[in-house]
Amino acid sequence: MAVTQDDKILLALYRIPETREEGFTLIIRKYQERLYWHIRRLVISHEDANDVLQNVFIKVWKNLENFREDAQLFTWLYKIATNECLTFLEQQKRKFAVSLSDVEDGLSNRLKADTQFDANRLEWKLQQAILQLPEKQRIVFSLRYYDEMPYEEMSRVLDTSEGALKASYHHAVKKIEEFIKSNDV
Repeated sequence: MAVTQDDKILLALYRIPETREEGFTLIIRKYQERLYWHIRRLVISHEDANDVLQNVFIKVWKNLENFREDAQLFTWLYKIATNECLTFLEQQKRKFAVSLSDVEDGLSNRLKADTQFDANRLEWKLQQAILQLPEKQRIVFSLRYYDEMPYEEMSRVLDTSEGALKASYHHAVKKIEEFIKSNDV
């Protein structure tokens, strides 16, 4: 899918030296909130999400000149954001020399520590269930459920076949259903 007309205008502004910063600022304004929530669902903490988002925009600034426009800008940005989340989570594992399940337990504990957390509310059960998923399923579920990203676009973001993504999403949904059923909602 090609770049939208609005994105073409933003990219054109970015590519002109005199309007580069304005173009980049407009790109940030357009996509910042969507990227933040995508990142936040994967790393959980607001502070960590802000740090990862900042890293995303640094990478975007450094690489936007090389964006070929053969995919949507949104897809390209999500790919960078997803990779930055994976890098962040991997660094967390190494930093604390713990297993992935320990990192996921830590994410779950952060969720429970949130001042808004109410274990009896369905949306919190959903968040807890999502955190129980393997990393890849968690990302696929987030992109499909929250961002309503089509499998075709998700395939470009994650460099995975549509069939594998559909299977991951299906397994994720089943695991979430089981978690919610077994945790008295």
